[in-house]
Amino acid sequence: MIPYLRSSRFRLCLIVLLLPVIAISTLAQEKPNVIIILTDDQGYGDVRSHGNPVINTPVMDKLRSESIRFTDFHVAPMCTPTRGQLMTGMDAMRNGAMAVCQGRSMMRNDLKIMPQYFAESGYTTGIFGKWHLGDSYPHRPRFRGFQEAVSFRAWGITSLADHWMNGYFDPTLMHNGVDKKYEGYCTDIFFAEAMKWMRKCKKEKKPFFAYIPTNTPHVPEVVAKEYSDAYRGQHEGRGLPSKFYGMITNIDDNMGKLERFLKENGLRDNTILIFMSDNGTQNGGAQAIFNAGMRDRKTSVFEGGHRVPCFVRWIDGKLQHGTDIADLTQVQDILPTLIDLCGLDGSDARLNGTSLAGLLKGKQKKLDDRMCVVQYRVGGQKWKPAVVMWDKWRLIGSSQLFNVKNDPGQKKVVSKEFPEVVQKMSAHYDEWYEEVKPLFDRERYIVLGSDAANPMILYASDWQGSYCDNRGGLTGANGNGYWDVIVDKDGEYSFELRRWPEESGKTLVAAFGDRGGRGARPIKKARLTIAGVDETQDTKDEDTVAKFAVKLKAGKLKLKTEFQDKDGKPLCGAMYVTVARR
Repeated sequence: MIPYLRSSRFRLCLIVLLLPVIAISTLAQEKPNVIIILTDDQGYGDVRSHGNPVINTPVMDKLRSESIRFTDFHVAPMCTPTRGQLMTGMDAMRNGAMAVCQGRSMMRNDLKIMPQYFAESGYTTGIFGKWHLGDSYPHRPRFRGFQEAVSFRAWGITSLADHWMNGYFDPTLMHNGVDKKYEGYCTDIFFAEAMKWMRKCKKEKKPFFAYIPTNTPHVPEVVAKEYSDAYRGQHEGRGLPSKFYGMITNIDDNMGKLERFLKENGLRDNTILIFMSDNGTQNGGAQAIFNAGMRDRKTSVFEGGHRVPCFVRWIDGKLQHGTDIADLTQVQDILPTLIDLCGLDGSDARLNGTSLAGLLKGKQKKLDDRMCVVQYRVGGQKWKPAVVMWDKWRLIGSSQLFNVKNDPGQKKVVSKEFPEVVQKMSAHYDEWYEEVKPLFDRERYIVLGSDAANPMILYASDWQGSYCDNRGGLTGANGNGYWDVIVDKDGEYSFELRRWPEESGKTLVAAFGDRGGRGARPIKKARLTIAGVDETQDTKDEDTVAKFAVKLKAGKLKLKTEFQDKDGKPLCGAMYVTVARR
């Protein structure tokens, strides 16, 4: 051995030099991991420990007992706006993702979102499940901060943008943007892939942010027979929603697998685990059996449409576990809360949610007085639909006031008894709307010709125009719309217009199935309009695609397509448009 390597002075110098590296490594390992489980269409009442007399959810119930429970926690009444609010920490009207399709399922391109905060603070980020915030560049999850992504397109498996004839068993899913065939049931796959990825993160000693937004128990209600059979029969004369409840019990089983995984891998105590749902129950039968005394369900601005469960557990964080927090809270609060709990860099954050970290840690007894607004859907007109919430007051449609403390079922309008409350809440809404409407009006662009996504597909579910996001819209084929686009670079661009997805192999005039004429359209012409170019070409019955080539300059444009009959009468827009810069 070289003599100086044995000297105490050298060893001391080596230790001093390595101290910063050791400190950084230790700090990285001490960061809490984060898991958000977001179920799809599971209402507040669809949990056993909330009082449901039928459903079996032992893992959710145990998690609830170990967590802080937010008992007055609110989301939007539908999928996309809740997800956009979670990701941005902003109202849906501010971030642009207001509805499930018609160009309103995309957040504005300029907004920084949750996985980006985590990634910039040294976390590895992954999504395993439903995204529903845009399906073309730059809106897919892997372009918005998720380094690992196992997902599908649009609102769910079987949507218009989904892989042709996909199903809940053995589905084709997108793995980092590439379609891949998986074996098993969709929910089982998402949890299994998430755990496989977490194991890799642990091995590499990297803190992780795992987002597991299941596509269940959203329709179509599909689950293994063993789960649905457990709910055969009736309750007090009402038929049980066996498949709906079975899907939730399957989620519960997967949460049990996740719990065992976290324990076995020493990850449980230093992981922030958040469980919540994206809106009220979707199932009318489930609503009738138990809805926690609330009025209405999914899509409604009454309480049953947007008040959902929210459990938070972080054992090493010394939270006030096992307690209820009754303060008015909302999904926009999750991002600022995680920024505080995880020590993320939020210096450039533009959020309108409130951090709940003080409440979780017991350092704050109550939030400051606040009013919150829930509004969603495509139009963005005043009060269509909207609710203002203030403590236990709910103002709907500017004139219907309810007190959910005294009247949880919202049966009695008390506007005349409390005109001063109506006035104050209406004034808050007017001020809020004046601020957010210009943000709502901003375009949400799809980018063409980027090196990151060339070629790329645009879907009818993202056009601005007719409602067209499922197989009903696909087979009906009578809608149209346009896409706001940004051409990334000057060049020659090819456009391939399709009536059916490419993998289907169907012709432009084909029907949906082999039997009958459902979905068949007498297409004889195809039209493309962009940047002053307006071209129409004839098509043949054997054609599966209509192809155009156009020279474009970089910039913001509108893209519109149209299929016509032999007389030039418009039939519908191209449901799928593949764009490539040559």
